[in-house]
Amino acid sequence: MYEQRLSAQKDYFHQDATKDINFRKTQLKKLRQAIVENEAVLNEALRLDLNKSPFEAYTTEVGFCLSSINDTLRKLDRWAKKRKVSTPLVNFYSSSFIQPEPLGSVLIIGPYNYPLQLVIEPLIGAIAAGNTAILKPSEHAVHVEKALVELIRAIFEPQYIDILTGDDQVTNALIHLPFDHIFFTGSTKVGRIVYQAASENLTPVTLELGGKSPTIVEASANLRFAARRIAFGKFINAGQTCVAPDYIYVQSTIKAAFLKELMQVIDEMQHDQVGFGKIIHERHFNRLSRLIDHKKVIYGNNTSQEHLFISPTIVDDVTWEDPIMQEEIFGPLLPILTFESIDEVIHTLRRKDKPLALYLFTQNKQVEKVVFGKLSFGSGAINDTIMQLNNRDLPFGGVGASGIGHYHARHSFDTFSHHKSYVKKSPLIDLDMLYPPYSKTTLSLIRKVIK
Repeated sequence: MYEQRLSAQKDYFHQDATKDINFRKTQLKKLRQAIVENEAVLNEALRLDLNKSPFEAYTTEVGFCLSSINDTLRKLDRWAKKRKVSTPLVNFYSSSFIQPEPLGSVLIIGPYNYPLQLVIEPLIGAIAAGNTAILKPSEHAVHVEKALVELIRAIFEPQYIDILTGDDQVTNALIHLPFDHIFFTGSTKVGRIVYQAASENLTPVTLELGGKSPTIVEASANLRFAARRIAFGKFINAGQTCVAPDYIYVQSTIKAAFLKELMQVIDEMQHDQVGFGKIIHERHFNRLSRLIDHKKVIYGNNTSQEHLFISPTIVDDVTWEDPIMQEEIFGPLLPILTFESIDEVIHTLRRKDKPLALYLFTQNKQVEKVVFGKLSFGSGAINDTIMQLNNRDLPFGGVGASGIGHYHARHSFDTFSHHKSYVKKSPLIDLDMLYPPYSKTTLSLIRKVIK
């Protein structure tokens, strides 16, 4: 069944319709129009699955996708244009070019935490680059999955853009097929499975994973400002954000003052069951509950299993041996670790897996230089959290255990393209010296040219 759907897409791709830039633009406009017309349906689906407010639904999902389509439409001609590059003298009387071309048929596997954005955003890049695509949204966000199926099937023929539903057995069947690219967003554990399956067909992959993203609060930081930005980035979508601050590493000299500000800020944000996001399903709720050491909780920990609600919860005096520090949290639990010097932080974090994001709050230029110069991470911010995602000129992706490859805007186009390079030689001049037998004079001249 799945092999036939992929085969139909490959046949359609080889008809070359998707290589036409105007065709790609038309499909992006159709997608944009469908999202606009179905905004109310999508908002309701996001509310039912994750209790997203209209503000969160628009800024992180619907509006994010619309903005991305508009940006792509404005710039696609430039991205797709054949580029002439310089040619070395040894390639005398030749010209050199780079021509972006689509990869072919791609698979996009979406997660549950941003179930609309993280399917549509890579799809925008796949369409812009001229590919066909099969989409596999998360089965855990059941209402968004249903809305996506109706939206995609209403505007695209399945041989061009197809969408499949089902559990992990469907995903497992798909990742073993010979796609031209697999784009996966999800956990590191599942990412390894995808990577291994893709290797059977030498299928290139983009793996957008996660990890324990640190937030460092250094002594010179503006504590009120730091508390507000961290609380915003951590608790949006109930902490179910891959680049959310996973834990706070705070300098001991300001710890008490910072925690006071943080708790006050959360109070002001008035998180409750009505306005706060919910945990996606009971299994994830139970996993988060097991991570909480109730003896170390200093704030929050109000829960309702019936409503899949966990309030913003601060856990203090945490060590690297605690269960909460053994895996990505992906929820509204915020552990606090303490450090004495930045050198201590560098020493410790260099021995951990490279995170998807890192955030630093400081007003000390030297601390900025040391932390961002010595630590490796996917993306990050100084005196902010998660907002690096809003700059489309910045590639988004992980490094090491937090992911492979990157996307957003031009970077999405490049991810779903092959940059074909070639040389065009004029037959008007053909130097005899390039052919054997070679003289010492020829070798001497070639040495000078190659230098």
